[in-house]
Formats: sequence, structure tokens, C-alpha cells
Amino acid sequence: MAPRANWKGFLRLSLVTCPVALYPATSESEKVSFNQLNRQTGHRIKYLKVDADTGDEVPNDDIVKGYELEKGQYIEVSKEELEEIALESTRTIEIDEFVDRSDIDPRYLIRPYYIRPDGKVGHDAFAVIRETIREMDKVAIGRVVLTNREHIIALEPMDKGLVGTLLRYPYEVRSEQEYFDEIQDVKVTKDMLDLAKHIVNQKAGRFDPEKFEDHYETALIDLINQKRAGKVIQPKERPKGENVVDLMEALRRSVGKEAPAKADKPAKKPRKAAAGQKEMLMPIAGKKAAVKESSAKKSAAGARRKSA
Repeated sequence: MAPRANWKGFLRLSLVTCPVALYPATSESEKVSFNQLNRQTGHRIKYLKVDADTGDEVPNDDIVKGYELEKGQYIEVSKEELEEIALESTRTIEIDEFVDRSDIDPRYLIRPYYIRPDGKVGHDAFAVIRETIREMDKVAIGRVVLTNREHIIALEPMDKGLVGTLLRYPYEVRSEQEYFDEIQDVKVTKDMLDLAKHIVNQKAGRFDPEKFEDHYETALIDLINQKRAGKVIQPKERPKGENVVDLMEALRRSVGKEAPAKADKPAKKPRKAAAGQKEMLMPIAGKKAAVKESSAKKSAAGARRKSA
């Protein structure tokens, strides 16, 4: 079952309109997360909204938004006033233009969403918009309001739906000159470049996210499992960095290090992501692994009862 939509409204290309729903394309709910505890009691920490001067707790109904003009001086803005300036893009993604994918600077990308028709109507109009973008090999640029703020959104076809990626505004992207101006101009020799290219060719491949493991997540799971088993945690020795004295020699050694393995020596199989995660997450309610394991156990139990 798909998660609840973050936004519902209309997708419009000129006079062609269809109802759509927008869903988050990524999730971090499967990652290990921590609560803050009182070391003395072991109880969870609870945060309260309090008046900065009096220290008294303030109920939600008495909390309003304010813009700080100067220290301690605010202009209050009510919910009704914010609704008055609501934009058309609050309920409609209006496609303004079409651009080449290469025109979009990666620094402007924020996060992706899945977009699909909302309900049983509008599938024809949705398909027309989707296939037009696909056939033209372009990215559609529109605007959408999420969490009361208007965002630029880039729309691209994916299978039977669309992927909409939120984009930053220019004022949100820092200038690279602020960071790159002090980098020294260094002339790289042809020999060095040839060796570096050789290393790149030895490491060449196709991007496959399944090959990558979140090593920190795996280490967290291992730490929690060890502590749950009552084991003593021993600190590991941290690797020491090596100073590069001779860059050319380092490149030559790198070429030797990255040489392909001999045919008679089988390569090690890549370690599966999040090893031990299933074991640790089994008793935690709401986790996918726990749900799947529980369903499997019920099916097996039912089969045993029938055979009995």
C-alpha cells in the first residue's frame, strides 16, 4: 500500500488538466533512530514550548508566527493573513516551460516525489502530459506549494507515472567562488594524468545502488545487538592517514593496487547491505522485516494446522 499523499491538486499543461497526488519518493524510516534519555532515570526527554522570559508553558492556541525586525522586536503574522496570500500553485502544478535535463545544475536539486493520477478520472489527460514530456525528451518545470512555501518542481516521466524533483531558488545556492578562489593553480603533467586515467578505467562500472552498503548503519546495528547481548564494547583503533610525499609514486602504487585480480582467484562476494538488520529489527513493531517475518510464521502455522 502506498503511503499517504503529501499533496493533492491538479496538474495543468495549458488547457489540459488532471487531478494528481504527490507522494514522497524516498524514506528514512528504516534507519536506526535514537531517543534522548535522562541518564539518571532512563526516562525519555520531553520538550515543552515555554515563554522565553517567564518560563511558563504556552498552549498551542496561544502560539503565533512572528518575524524578528531587530533584537526582541517582532511583527506578528496570523494564519488567516498567510492564507490570504495563498498562491494558485497551492492547488495546481502549472507547467511553465520545458528544458533540457542537462540545463539543471545538480546544486538546485532537493528531493524527489512520485506523481500519479488521483482517483479514477483524469488518467487520459495525465497520459497525454506524461507522453508529451517523454517524446520531447524534456523536463517540465512548474510550481507547487508544500508546507505553505512555493517550490519550483521539475517533472520527468518514470514508467507509468511522473517523478517531480523540488528545486532550490537561486538565493538558496551559495556561490562557488567563495570557496574556490583560494585553490592554487596547479599544472598537472601528462604522465600524472595518464596514470590517473588508468586508475579510473580500472574502476569503471555502471551505477547500481544495490552494490552499496551503509557501513555506519551496519555498525549501529552491530553495536545495538552487542549491547543487547550484554557484551563489553571495546574501542577500535582508528586508521592513520598517510602523508603523500611523492604524488607520482602514489599514482604508480595506486595503479598496481587497482590491478584486476587473477582469474584463478575468485573475487569475494559483496557483503549484503545492513547485515544483521533483520535479527535486530524482528521484535520492533512497524518495521518491514518484522511484518514479513510475522506473515511468514502465520502462513506456516496455518499450513501445519491444515495438514494436522
